[in-house]
Amino acid sequence: MNIIIAGCGKIGNTLIASLVSEGHDVTAIDESLQAIDEITNTYDVIGVCGNATDCDTLEEASVYDADLFIAVTGSDELNMLACFLAKKIGAAHTVARIRNPEYNDRSLGFMRQHLDISMSINPEKLVAQEIYNILRLPSAFKVEYFSRRNLEMIELKLKPEHQICEMNLMKLREKIKENFLVSAVMRNGQVIIPDGSFVLKAGDVISIAAAPSDMQKLLKSMGMLQKGAKDVILLGGSKIAYYLAKMLTASGINTKIVEKDLEHCQQLSDLLPKAVIIHGDGSHQDLLLEEGLRSVDSCVSLTGIDEENIIISIFASSHNVPKVITKINSDELCKMSDRLGLDCVVSPKSVTSDVIVRYARALQNSQGSNVETMYKIMDGKAEVLEFKVGTDARLTDIPLKNLKIKQGILVAGIIRAGKVVIIPTGDDVIKQGDKVIVLAANQRLDDLSHIVY
Repeated sequence: MNIIIAGCGKIGNTLIASLVSEGHDVTAIDESLQAIDEITNTYDVIGVCGNATDCDTLEEASVYDADLFIAVTGSDELNMLACFLAKKIGAAHTVARIRNPEYNDRSLGFMRQHLDISMSINPEKLVAQEIYNILRLPSAFKVEYFSRRNLEMIELKLKPEHQICEMNLMKLREKIKENFLVSAVMRNGQVIIPDGSFVLKAGDVISIAAAPSDMQKLLKSMGMLQKGAKDVILLGGSKIAYYLAKMLTASGINTKIVEKDLEHCQQLSDLLPKAVIIHGDGSHQDLLLEEGLRSVDSCVSLTGIDEENIIISIFASSHNVPKVITKINSDELCKMSDRLGLDCVVSPKSVTSDVIVRYARALQNSQGSNVETMYKIMDGKAEVLEFKVGTDARLTDIPLKNLKIKQGILVAGIIRAGKVVIIPTGDDVIKQGDKVIVLAANQRLDDLSHIVY
């Protein structure tokens, strides 16, 4: 597809990298000539220097020929206007980054309708939702849902004290009555789709698929269940902290926010009456201990400085906080996080990139693809995709064991009649109308038919 991205900041750069790797033709727009030079020197893209709300700039970028126009500049209003103009000139679909909490769902819906914006994205809200999902199931460091939350897939890291270490998957299935599937394992940076003889080891990152109703019982049977958070401290009063605190307090979770800007503290206090707002510097150890760091279930570092978030998280871990979550934007620091003992890291630009790539794949439905949902897992080395099954006779009503499924591909779940969750065995079949969850390691899938030779 022809895709135009307006705004070459952190999110824009990540989007460009992801969409280029997907094989799309990308054009970048930014007012900074330096930013355009850096992008065009790094990626095989066309660069246009100019304002994305200027019609001449949009025409120079050939917006009239764009399948998708994405505006991710630093201004919500500029993004909306750019999308409006791009659509009028001829872009088929538009996406605007809109971050301001003052734009509620009703006003966003109104603006999307009247500005003809195909989709709006809020990176901070997306990250807050991801953190909230993890806090509800703190045993995991990544939680994804499929088919309207009928199937859940989590990632967690095995530690030496976990009782399933040194156990093969066949024995694990015999020991535990819940219906589940260990769908992938990452060991030493390599993603493996395991068979029954595969032996789990400490240090492995494993992906588990199960129905949400079974997941808590499953983790308990494995001796890996951590109770959901009841007391949470958020360090930094960012937009992410605001959205997350709103979700947490609505669920009855005690929430503290530590923010060093007094005026912002007062604003948060007005916006979040159920949260406790502390005026202070979250990087000061004495303050954290005074505010009960040792007694909370979770500490979430959300300041605007990656290095500060890392240091705070290490300090929290040293005081045995059960769940520590760290916001990091830098790719290099993300890669170092595991060595620093940080098990749970979230990145706003990566979360946003995944959503946009998923949307771009969905747009290709009209071109023959039928991807409905897509998540990247295992540090981006694998994808999990949800397909709606059509009339492909090569796949339907044939036992999975009789299908010539490609290496590196696993059918991880089948949702039938919109609610029946099947964790498949070799004897199960795919039927027309099913939703099928497929894991693909180190490869890209556009269509369900691509899972077989």
